[in-house]
Amino acid sequence: MKKLARLLGVQEIKNKTLQDSLKRMEERASDLDAENRMLRQAVASTPAIMSPASENHKAHESQATPENGKTTNGAMKPMIVDRDDDIHDNNAELPTSNDAEAEKQQQELLIKCISEDLGFSTGRPIAAYLIYRCLVHWKSFEEDRTTVFDRIIQKISAAIEARDSNETLAYWLSNSCTLLLLLQRTLKNNGSAALARQRRRTSSLKSPKVEAKYPALAFKQQLTALLEKVYGVIRQNLKKELSPLLGLCIQAPRTFVVSPRGSGSQGSDIAQQASMAHWQSIIKILTNSLNVLKSNYVPPFLICKLFTQVFSFINVQLFNSLLLRRECCSFSNGEYVKAGLDELEHWCHWLTEEYAGSSWDELKNIRQAVTLLILEEKHSKSIKEITDDFCPALSMQQLYRISTMYCDDKYGTLGIPSEVVSSMRAKMIGGSSSPSVQDDINSFLLDDDFSIPFSVDDISRLMVHVDTADMDLPPLIQEKNGSPFEL
Repeated sequence: MKKLARLLGVQEIKNKTLQDSLKRMEERASDLDAENRMLRQAVASTPAIMSPASENHKAHESQATPENGKTTNGAMKPMIVDRDDDIHDNNAELPTSNDAEAEKQQQELLIKCISEDLGFSTGRPIAAYLIYRCLVHWKSFEEDRTTVFDRIIQKISAAIEARDSNETLAYWLSNSCTLLLLLQRTLKNNGSAALARQRRRTSSLKSPKVEAKYPALAFKQQLTALLEKVYGVIRQNLKKELSPLLGLCIQAPRTFVVSPRGSGSQGSDIAQQASMAHWQSIIKILTNSLNVLKSNYVPPFLICKLFTQVFSFINVQLFNSLLLRRECCSFSNGEYVKAGLDELEHWCHWLTEEYAGSSWDELKNIRQAVTLLILEEKHSKSIKEITDDFCPALSMQQLYRISTMYCDDKYGTLGIPSEVVSSMRAKMIGGSSSPSVQDDINSFLLDDDFSIPFSVDDISRLMVHVDTADMDLPPLIQEKNGSPFEL
């Protein structure tokens, strides 16, 4: 009964987690639907702008008459569209060339600044706050037309093109995440559910919400895509670096020696340490990645998401290799992989839960497979004990695969009883919903997770809001006396 209660409790927690995830996905879908609706309305309401070439081409064909606003051939005269007003006449005040030139110079200065590594001020990315403060000061979020958003996106995209530079990628991961947080808490969203959530989250903020126009909403979506891209590249780089080592960690080298039961040997301990070099290299790669992310002040929840997915990748690679290579399903090999997994467990404890999260739990498949390999007195275990006590996360196909390939190359003991193996096969075939039983038997491999494990809503919920007024500006900005950057 206790086991049943424990299993029910675990299942209840999983159901709660799935319900929360589903709710967040529905909220995100609602937000995206509202934004897309606004974008479509903005595009539909934007008047067509005639190019200079078109105007010159039509100039000799028709002339406008001031009396009726029509051309001599009866066509309507093109109307001038202003950023703030739908239509204005010739007497309305137009921006002067000096204003346009000053704005252009200010944008150039901003682009020049963010082209450099501006670093951090009290743990906050300066570039993100500089971009945000400039956009607020220029009222760019309320503009119907502006090129500044595209220029910022282009500059960031160009900076992260060097995908091998994890320092640069981590720098822009931190900046883009912070900038997206500021946008999320500044721009209004017309969705009723989104507005209710925004009111709850921003009730303590002093800065008012801004009714964003089409360019600002498009900028937010582009920035979200950019953030997801940078995260994906960092994750892929880490996987690429780990993959060769994981291939070497699945099978024990000849130098790996475990002392016989009840005895110890200094020589065997030294040999075992030497054979663990590949696992130590994995720990070193993970630690170096952690240091790069923390030195660039990447939010802890993003680091946690990254390592959780990387550990899931380690689980998939080791587990699939184990089930595809008969020579790996041995007692001594189980001891070797177990020793390596112990190293990863120690690293997770050192990392603390803030950054490790559920990383260790992501290794459950390979951990339970190894438990089965090194399990003593296998011949006396029932199928219920194996599935309930030792390998609850493994499917019947996976248990059958390991049981039929296992051999004790160290002590020569018996493996899983033949009647238990037969029972596994019967349950496996009996529970198959596939038209082809053979296809179902071979469905024992795990799939890697390529999803983006966070949303804009997660960023707003998990990141701490900080004031932008006390940020240190770059020297290039500080040198500009009277600059609009001095907000």
